[in-house]
Amino acid sequence: MADRIMKVNAYTTLDLLEAEAEGHGFTEEAYAVLNVTSPRNDPDHVSLQLELDNTELEAIDPHADTVRLSPSEARELAADLQKHATKVDSAAE
Repeated sequence: MADRIMKVNAYTTLDLLEAEAEGHGFTEEAYAVLNVTSPRNDPDHVSLQLELDNTELEAIDPHADTVRLSPSEARELAADLQKHATKVDSAAE
């Protein structure tokens, strides 16, 4: 990914995902990086970051999106991800 905004290294949560950007009048597909972090010193939130490979996008400028979550919001998200992962696993069996 050229001109990357997020730092990607061995600690990045997921560094190659198939992603989609959707807007009014367009949908674009690209590879993406997804990372979960928290501050090293005095952590007070969990950050969920997503960046699509800007070399594959035409309709939007290069950018990375970040959502700040409280610990309870992060747990709620994790539980919902687990629920849907189980649903998909069950459907595949």
